[in-house]
Amino acid sequence: MSHATPDAIVVGAGPNGLAAAIALARRGLAVTVYEAADTIGGGVRSAALTLPGFVHDVCSAVYPMAVASPFLRELPLADHGLEWIYPPAPFAHPLDCRVAAIAERSVEATADGLGTDAAAYRKLMRPLTADAEKLFMLLGPLTIPRHPLAAIRFGLKALRSSRGLAEAYFRGEPAKALFAGLAAHAVLPLEQRPGAAIALMLGLAGHAVGWPIPKGGAQKLADALASYLRTLGGVILTGRRIQTIDELSPAKAVLLDLTPRQVVAVAGHRLPRRYCQRLSRYRYGPGVFKVDWALSGPIPWAAAGCRRAGTVHVGGTLDEIADAERAAFEGKHHERPFVLLAQPSLFDPTRAPEAQHTAWAYCHVPHGSTADMTSPIESQVERFAPGFRDVILARHTMNTADMERHNANNVGGDITGGVADLGQLFTRPVARLNPYTTPNRGLFICSASTPPGGGVHGMCGYFAARAVLRRLGI
Repeated sequence: MSHATPDAIVVGAGPNGLAAAIALARRGLAVTVYEAADTIGGGVRSAALTLPGFVHDVCSAVYPMAVASPFLRELPLADHGLEWIYPPAPFAHPLDCRVAAIAERSVEATADGLGTDAAAYRKLMRPLTADAEKLFMLLGPLTIPRHPLAAIRFGLKALRSSRGLAEAYFRGEPAKALFAGLAAHAVLPLEQRPGAAIALMLGLAGHAVGWPIPKGGAQKLADALASYLRTLGGVILTGRRIQTIDELSPAKAVLLDLTPRQVVAVAGHRLPRRYCQRLSRYRYGPGVFKVDWALSGPIPWAAAGCRRAGTVHVGGTLDEIADAERAAFEGKHHERPFVLLAQPSLFDPTRAPEAQHTAWAYCHVPHGSTADMTSPIESQVERFAPGFRDVILARHTMNTADMERHNANNVGGDITGGVADLGQLFTRPVARLNPYTTPNRGLFICSASTPPGGGVHGMCGYFAARAVLRRLGI
């Protein structure tokens, strides 16, 4: 099979681009993937960013939605080198006074640690976790759900703001903070709907499937997807930045794993002006500032339970997190940002030399910010892990411009493919009956700027591939 005459071309080898290519190749299409960078993966890559022997995840690191994904989990990725490691606790949330709320794999064990809110937590999460398999099927475009009763039960809670839901269910600070940490993944003000949807989906994933990490680093997930694609006859060409789709050989379908800004730049001349104008109005959200550390030892958390979690949400109370997340949307840098931290080497010794460790963290900052947030991030970690700065051997930082240079889809440092509020969650990239199609019958969009949005789940690529197959009559 020659990549000179493919049936379909995918531009971008991130998880959605690779998922789209696999879905097409499994149906017998000849597929070629073009990747601008020298390595595949997009937001799923690893590199030696600090010292020799330390493996760092350049962007994402923890993958609850990958193992929850109805598409990715059916792929034989274990046969292609992917091994998942499951930390004992999916995530933890330290508070002052040397205590922490710990999300355990079971709803019951998590509730037992929340004191007066134990019954409320069970009431909220037990029914959702029981419906987890049905709810994971909602990872896609707005359509009639396959399991309507489960969807309705979820929707009644999910279409609220994160803060509204937390305050309606919980009285104590640990439970409120635990939910606020989940909510901050939505990159929305906690007062804005439908932040609760993302928080609930991540929470029930923690109970239903865990928050695993790939052994050896995030790159192992991307490499496994690529390896499987190649067994299906797919071709991947790296170091091939596509400036215009006119550079591509003729194909029945071209799928762009690109955000609206790049779609207009690469293919705008092949699309109606009105459609391009609608794409140009697409809204991007806050960016991130990220720090990777090489450490001489584990992070010295004051609350011992944090050492059992692969992910730690560092930000204090619900009020503190809400203030910090709101600030990023208002164009401000908060002195006490919410910090999302991963500590993979506690559970995967391949990430660092013996007895040493890696960790990464990021906080949300205004779109396009070039501010250095290293000190505020490290101060927040030090607040809950006294002595943290003493174990830092080296660090590597990336501001929003660095994030965009690493991956052009991270426009202004936005790593989620665009704002996921009610106005754009189901109409991304534009309001259209099938959001993966464009007015050009041979051109499709498969990035996180389509439903269901950000996260490493491959569902944007999967549904885009389905749109291609339908259009081709397959």
